Amino acid sequence: MTLTVPTWLTLTRMLMIPVLVLVFYLPWGWTNIAGAAVFVLAAITDWLDGWVARRWNMGSAFGAFLDPVADKLMVSTALFLIVQGHPTAWMAFWAAVIVGREIAVSALREWMAELGARTTVKVASIGKVKTVVQMVAITCLLYALVPGHQPQPWMGREIFLIGDWMLAGAALLTLWSGGIYLRAAWPVLRGDEHPR
Repeated sequence: MTLTVPTWLTLTRMLMIPVLVLVFYLPWGWTNIAGAAVFVLAAITDWLDGWVARRWNMGSAFGAFLDPVADKLMVSTALFLIVQGHPTAWMAFWAAVIVGREIAVSALREWMAELGARTTVKVASIGKVKTVVQMVAITCLLYALVPGHQPQPWMGREIFLIGDWMLAGAALLTLWSGGIYLRAAWPVLRGDEHPR
């Protein structure tokens, strides 16, 4: 198996996960900026690997499998860190909604693929909006919540509030897009239709 450039970018994103965790807990004053920067860099590689794969026709089965896995691992890890940095019921609830939806939709796609009806469950445009809102929210919260650095040197409270409300918005968009997936798959789930 030959690893393509997009797959290398995806693997790089996965390697950034332990870096994010390490930076989050380092006892230095600049680690909030570094943590947010690591996450932004990971988000850029997420966009870049897809663009390169489409632009130069470098898609591969392994890359198609690995890309969503890397995305979900990075987002879930970042959300766990954020909840640890701000352990409130509000933050834990929104994080659980986002992670729970990712697990449910992944399971739904896998099950539909086994039935030969994977194309029934396609990515909706609302999912892309959700991803952008979620990435901005997580970046803001990583900046504002690195342990041991309160208050942050520049607009820490304001950026936290922006991230907090945007995370709630991302969670609501997550439920909405999850509902779209479920509605598309519902006839097959209910047994009214047989996959073709």
